[in-house]
Amino acid sequence: MRRRAFLASVGGTAITLSAAGCLGLGGSGTADDEYDISMSTSAYRPREFAVAPGTTVVWKNTSKSTHTVTAYESGIPDEAEFFASGGFESVEAARDGWLQDSSGGFATNETYKHTFTVPGTYEYFCIPHEKTGMVGTIEVTENATRTPETPVTATDGTATETGTE
Repeated sequence: MRRRAFLASVGGTAITLSAAGCLGLGGSGTADDEYDISMSTSAYRPREFAVAPGTTVVWKNTSKSTHTVTAYESGIPDEAEFFASGGFESVEAARDGWLQDSSGGFATNETYKHTFTVPGTYEYFCIPHEKTGMVGTIEVTENATRTPETPVTATDGTATETGTE
């Protein structure tokens, strides 16, 4: 339980449990079935996603496999904050955590979120499924249609715009 308390206290990055509609995704007023990127057995869907600076992206594990979301340190802007499910501070720490006790992994219907503030390209991967090609890209640009004011609802494994709140 201490691990979840720690994760909840980590800045713009957290794992939250989506349990039968009881937990939301934080102060955004988002329901449990609202997320941006789903995770199938070995893929992020969509694989590429564009957002405006300040947008919180939510990943949801929609498969029966355990997954991670881990930034490639060399694949994010220099000024950007590293992100990884489990709150790790480096790829090496995330890989070590996964190998030791599956730290950073999240199960079916659990979510992970991260707020992107620095424009640029962010490449990330799933540690246990990296070799099968489970990688993704977030493009943070002022021209993106997904902004902090336009939540995305996806209940069928795809991302679709729901409009402005």
